[in-house]
Amino acid sequence: MKTIGYIRVSTASQVDDGVSIEAQEAKVRAWAELHNSGEVVIYRDEGQSGSRADNRLGLQQALDTVGDGDALIVYSLSRLSRSTKDTLAIADVLNKKGADLVSLSEKIDTTSAAGKMVFRMLAVMAEFERDQISDRTRFALAHKRSRGEKTGGDIPFGFRARDGRLHPVKNEQKVISFILKLRDDGLSLRKICRKLEEEGCARKKGSKIWHPQSVADIIRRHERDSIPAEKCQASCEG
Repeated sequence: MKTIGYIRVSTASQVDDGVSIEAQEAKVRAWAELHNSGEVVIYRDEGQSGSRADNRLGLQQALDTVGDGDALIVYSLSRLSRSTKDTLAIADVLNKKGADLVSLSEKIDTTSAAGKMVFRMLAVMAEFERDQISDRTRFALAHKRSRGEKTGGDIPFGFRARDGRLHPVKNEQKVISFILKLRDDGLSLRKICRKLEEEGCARKKGSKIWHPQSVADIIRRHERDSIPAEKCQASCEG
């Protein structure tokens, strides 16, 4: 096991309050000696705030160096980060690398069973945070779609974009209704394509050659967004 020590001070006053660079390094090395660690590598950030992780070179070097079976040692979680978001992100990085985290002040030591439980809780919280972000993004996009607003990417079949909003195109909506009817009748994607070609139904750019994936995308979008296709006859002429 390799010991990766990370130490940080943000102000000169910390030299006198027990968490100076020298004091932190001494505690890291004492832990490494007690646990018969092999190589000890120390990374420092002096005069750096803990509010952000991405602008601290020493921390980034420590995270790049740590590997499977290694341990990242800090004097306290506040030395690692003062941001909950960054702390969870760092825990996630270590978890994926198979590395341990030791915080001497809080007595968090993932080389022990109890410490592993804390570490896994941090990983679960990180996953929960990612899921929340994903949910918020999905709900926001669904809300924009429900208002007929364009959400990026290609303009979907059946619509035209104008002033940032989607507006239904009558002929293309008829094609969508035709596709949905054929699907409800039990036809396969390939058979739906043949029917569309027999009826002379045009795709968005005018081509009258249909592919199963294009039909599947139209059906999937309709089911996802419940976009109302116009009620129309089975033929898509006109």
